[in-house]
Amino acid sequence: MKFDRVKSLDVIIATSKKKSLNRSLGAFQLTMLGIGGIIGTGIFVLTSEAAQKAGPGMMLSFILAGFICMCAAICYCELASMVPAAGSAYTYTYAVMGERLAWMVGWALILEYAIGAAAVASSWSGYMVGLVRNLLHVDISPLWVNSPQAGGYANLPAVVIILMITWLLVLGTTESARANAILVGIKVMALTLFAVLAIPVMNTSHFTPFMPTGITGMAGAAASIFFAYVGFDAVSTAAEETENPQRNVPLALIASLGFCTAFYLLVALGAIGSPLGAQPVMAADGSVLAPGTLALEHRCQTIVAGGAPTPLPCSHEALAHILRSIGWNRVGNLIGLAATMALPSVVLMMIFGQTRIFFTMARDGLLPAGLARIHSRYRTPHVVTIVTGIGAAAGAAFLPVGTLADYSNSGTLFAFAMVAISVLILRRTDPMRARPFRAPAIWVIAPLAILGCLYLYLSLDLVAILVLPAWGMTGLAIYYGYGRARSHVGRRDTVIPCPQKQSRDS
Repeated sequence: MKFDRVKSLDVIIATSKKKSLNRSLGAFQLTMLGIGGIIGTGIFVLTSEAAQKAGPGMMLSFILAGFICMCAAICYCELASMVPAAGSAYTYTYAVMGERLAWMVGWALILEYAIGAAAVASSWSGYMVGLVRNLLHVDISPLWVNSPQAGGYANLPAVVIILMITWLLVLGTTESARANAILVGIKVMALTLFAVLAIPVMNTSHFTPFMPTGITGMAGAAASIFFAYVGFDAVSTAAEETENPQRNVPLALIASLGFCTAFYLLVALGAIGSPLGAQPVMAADGSVLAPGTLALEHRCQTIVAGGAPTPLPCSHEALAHILRSIGWNRVGNLIGLAATMALPSVVLMMIFGQTRIFFTMARDGLLPAGLARIHSRYRTPHVVTIVTGIGAAAGAAFLPVGTLADYSNSGTLFAFAMVAISVLILRRTDPMRARPFRAPAIWVIAPLAILGCLYLYLSLDLVAILVLPAWGMTGLAIYYGYGRARSHVGRRDTVIPCPQKQSRDS
């Protein structure tokens, strides 16, 4: 099988060593980076959306999404250990399937990282506004905390937090990682406290029927909350800044994903069993949701005895709202405070990941070379960091969180599937290359990752499904209009062939 403009693994590794970022991250910092990226909007905010689609079956939704991510993570581990360079899925695809497909993956990753950062910042704004209202009794005008689709002008708090994170990332990776580790600790303590208080008082009758909307509802919920897991692959984008990446990157990938999956299930258990899941709920469109769902969206109504709906206080701060409903008002406020303090770590991770993708693409000539400039003092790609921050801030200002999350999922699923395909192709084209981490049962795990990503993609809303091909066509136009003619690989006027068989000592 031949691909156009393949950049060999040896060339990629040599390039990363020649123009490398500072290696300052250890195994612990890298794992914290993964956990920081994973635990965020998906569990603090989107839990309510998943519950409305699947009821108690969202427990299986978390397991399904986590299983597909684990299969993809194992594929990431093998490639990241072989190619300890920045760029993640984009770099791996370049080494296996060539420049055109690599560009498509890099372009799709904008949906994952930049749009994902905007989604998290938007959800952070909801927690921040709720915290100010409950603690300080100050109501911020909805015109400046909602997107135009929600009746506002712009989400200014989301813009502010993105610009602050951008400034922190310009200062340096080590400083950012230290701040992230502190924020991760806050998030873990908050979720632990939620589980300790909610699980003992849960009502087990809320789990019957367990799957009121069937397989379709469960799959739709899994597609929505897939956003809760996507942060793990930011670990691989930091490979070029990691000490001993062949060991630390696979360790951090698997550890962060396994840790977060366990936490998600505990939180989902407490949320479904809470009083908010006790009654049938009428959604904004007039449909009646099954018992066991969470009435946390705006304009939801609880159906009381006699069939008449009554207004239910709804909130974008899902977990804090649940604790307040069971009498823990102050603790609910503390959860809101923890989310307000900790969700920025997810924004940090996503902007961090996006800048490393852009940095690598610019280093390859597919984007303007100025984006790959490294700050003389901070040793960070400051130009591309600032550009990414401004773009993410614009998305957070004008688009609602649910729309942003679904768009992000479509790009992520495409990138994950391409990584799994790359692993299989590389096993055929370069079977003797040394693999510090060799994925077990790869001919089972990689196909499961590919099929799982396709299944979740087709389970998204129709608009989110259509976003990916439309975004891809725009990207191809830019590639053929700018990147292809300026590519460093293309300007050699020869195609670098796929790596052939080598000894394990090479």
